[in-house]
This record gives sequence, structure tokens and C-alpha cells, in this order.
Amino acid sequence: MSGSAARIIDGKASAALVRAAVRETALHLTARGHRPGLAVVLVGEDPASQVYVRNKDRAASEAGFDVRTLRLPATTTQEELERAVAGLNADASVHGILVQLPLPKHLDAARVVCALDPAKDVDGLHPQNVAALMMGAPGLFPCTPAGCIELCDRNDIPLEGRRVAVIGRSLLVGKPLALMCLARNATVTLAHSRTRDLASVVRESEIVVAAVGVAGLVRGDWIRPGAAVIDVGMNRTSEGKLVGDVCFDEAMARAGAITPVPGGVGPMTIAMLLKNTAAACATLCGIALEVAAPRKS
Repeated sequence: MSGSAARIIDGKASAALVRAAVRETALHLTARGHRPGLAVVLVGEDPASQVYVRNKDRAASEAGFDVRTLRLPATTTQEELERAVAGLNADASVHGILVQLPLPKHLDAARVVCALDPAKDVDGLHPQNVAALMMGAPGLFPCTPAGCIELCDRNDIPLEGRRVAVIGRSLLVGKPLALMCLARNATVTLAHSRTRDLASVVRESEIVVAAVGVAGLVRGDWIRPGAAVIDVGMNRTSEGKLVGDVCFDEAMARAGAITPVPGGVGPMTIAMLLKNTAAACATLCGIALEVAAPRKS
């Protein structure tokens, strides 16, 4: 596909299909007396977090979930927050719990994540879920990397046998995504901003996932002709424009397929949160259920 503009991967369309399938699942569960319940815990008044939580609340309500947001003041202590999480763990009507990050600086996020019931940890961050991903066992896995895999599946980007470069080593995206790609029989290079000669690693790769948080880090001439590019980066320029980690216009001339920013991976993250919550509800209620949808968007 080199020599022509890359195919744009429409994350909004793929996310809409996932959300429609989750809504059908929620209707089925509700009809059996188990309406999926999602609780979001928001500590403090961080403006970005307020927007994220509002979007999650709306999406979950549209999916037919019972949604509640627990808003706590920025002065909340570690003990008070963990006590609130324990109450949600014990509440049978709550199937998914999401603690919105980042937390105020005086709070230990790792301790809060460990306090979650792993069966309700729809962000997939609890050590038990991390271990399940490492071992190839069932569990709840992080939403953004799961969304990247879903985008590949729905847009005819096979992983098996492909060389994949994952740029970024965070617990939220890079590390879990590398494991997910390995589980799909890809050959994975887990790189990062300090990788020596990062350009050569990218040039050898048939699929490139950029998740570093550095605007324009990946240049167009790094891209192998025809490669698929998944841009997880979300950076705001001095002019207020949202851009990814990949130089989009440059990469368009070489890639076979590419996600835009915004409108690529972002919509998939919330869609996969909903999918995780529906799956958690089914598991906790002892219902064998498959959340499925047509593979292509």
C-alpha cells in the first residue's frame, strides 16, 4: 500500500459496534435479574478527571448500566478512600469499580488498586489481573491495550506472525499490550523513549503502537511501507490542538493503515471499560456469556 495515502482506522465506528454489543449483553443480563452496575470513584476536582468521569457515566448509562459516581473531597484520607472501596467491594449490586486516576498526591494509588476486589477491577490494574495476563489466564485486562487489539481485529490487521513494535512501557498500556500481542503469536519488541536507534526498530515492524506521550516522536520516514500504525498518544500542543505520538501527515504517506488522534484509540478505551463491566457482571452472577459483535467496523 506504499505510494498512496494510508487507510484511516475509524475508532469511533469500532467503538460504536462494541458499545452496541455490550448494550445487548446488558439487556440480557438485566432480563435475568442482574443489571450491570458500575461505580466510579472520583477524588478531588481535577478538571480533566471531571470530564473523563462524565463521559464514562454517560456511556455506561447509554449501555443500560446502573451507574453511580462517588465524589470525594480532595482532603480524603487514604483510610477513608480504602473504606469507600471496601464498601463497593461488598455491594452485590456493583460489578465494576473504577477509581479515577490520578489521585491527589497525598494518596497512594497502588494501595487503592490493591484494595479493589480483582473480580470488580474493570481497569485491569489489580496484581491478580496483571498476573492473569502474564500467565494467559482469564481476568480483567486494561482497557486501552484491549482496545488496540480490538481495533486490529475489527480492521483486518492480523497479529499472528507479525513483527510488532510497542513504544512505551507503562503499566497502563505498553507492558500489557506487549503481553496481549504475544498471546496472539506476534513477535514483539517492547521499546521506549530511551531505546537506542528507535527509528530502526520501527522500520523493521509491520505493526507500530506508539504509547509514550511525546508529540511527534515517531517520524513518517520511520514507518515501514504498508505498516499499520496505532497511535495511543494524546498530547495537546501550545495552540491547544490534540495530536498523537506519530507525525500523522508524514506517516499517512507510508503506512497501510493508521489511527487518527483524536478519534482512533480514545473511543475504544471507554468501549472496553463497558465490555469489562458486562463481563464482570456475568462472571460474578455465574452466567456464561460472550460479548460479541461483527468483527469489522
